[in-house]
Formats: sequence, structure tokens, C-alpha cells
Amino acid sequence: MEQKNLIIFLDCGDTIIDEGTEIRDGEDTVIRGKVIPGADLMVKTLAERGYRLAIVADGTAQSFKNLLTQHDLYDCFETLIYSETIKASKPSVRMFKAALGAMDLSERDCSRIIMVGNNLSRDVKGANQMGITSVFLSWTTRYPKVPTDDLEVPNYTISTPLELIDLVEELNHKLNVQAI
Repeated sequence: MEQKNLIIFLDCGDTIIDEGTEIRDGEDTVIRGKVIPGADLMVKTLAERGYRLAIVADGTAQSFKNLLTQHDLYDCFETLIYSETIKASKPSVRMFKAALGAMDLSERDCSRIIMVGNNLSRDVKGANQMGITSVFLSWTTRYPKVPTDDLEVPNYTISTPLELIDLVEELNHKLNVQAI
């Protein structure tokens, strides 16, 4: 099996969980929600293949714990970075730097990381300003699909979570070839 040099940062809402299905309590904590078709299989497949996964998402720790535990995905992630604990929201570089630090990585590793998310102004812009490869999941109609500036232009666009598996394998292969 090919070595896994690619590292994957994932957003959660409308990237793994369908935000339109979220049920919240009185404190606005998400209690449950449905997974986007194929997103659970995508996460589990990438984890089983040995990729290092991190959640980099805006929201509260308890919301994501509830959602990811409900779908047996919580343990697939090496680290989970939330805006609540970092006291910043994407596209702030603090979110991405926190994920780097939690995974014992440095900014030199940015060239082998991808950030997958549904939001051009947060996920894509945040990744691009860090030198992280941006992957736009254009699944939802809730957010704009047209970049407003150059930093919002994604390196790759996919329309379903399952498309990420082949893209990840292709990008990992390219990294391994470059390393030779």
C-alpha cells in the first residue's frame, strides 16, 4: 500500500453533516443531524486507508462531539479543532495553525495538507492564505459558489463527499512521486 503523506483537514457542517437536518437545544448546541449521503463512508474509508484526519470547524465542541459520535466518526479524527476553543473562526490562520500544532506539524507541512469544506469565504480562503491545498465541496445550496476574490478560488472542486476518496489518492500519489 502506498505511503500516506497527504493530511486531510475537514470542515463538518455541510461537509460531513447536512446543516439543514441539525436539531439544536436551548443553548444552540447541535444534538443531532443527518450525515450528507456518502460522507460517513468517505471519512471511514480515508481513516481505514491510514490518512491522518482533522476536523477544523466553526462551532462548539459539544455540537461536533454529538454529531460525530452519533455517526461513529469521532474516533476517525486525530484531532478536532473548533472555533469555540480557539476563540477564532475560519478563515483565521489561528484555526489552521491550531490543527498543525495538534498534529505535530509545522507550516512547512502545509504543502501536503488539504482543507475540504463547503464555504469559499471560510474554508477555501483560510486554506489558501496558509498555503494549504483547498478543496471546495459544492454540495450545498446554502452558501455562495462563486468566489468574491482570488483567495476564495479553490484548487479543486468536488460535488459529493465520495469524490474526495479518489482525489485524495491522486494527490497522495503525486506527493509520493515528488518525494522520490
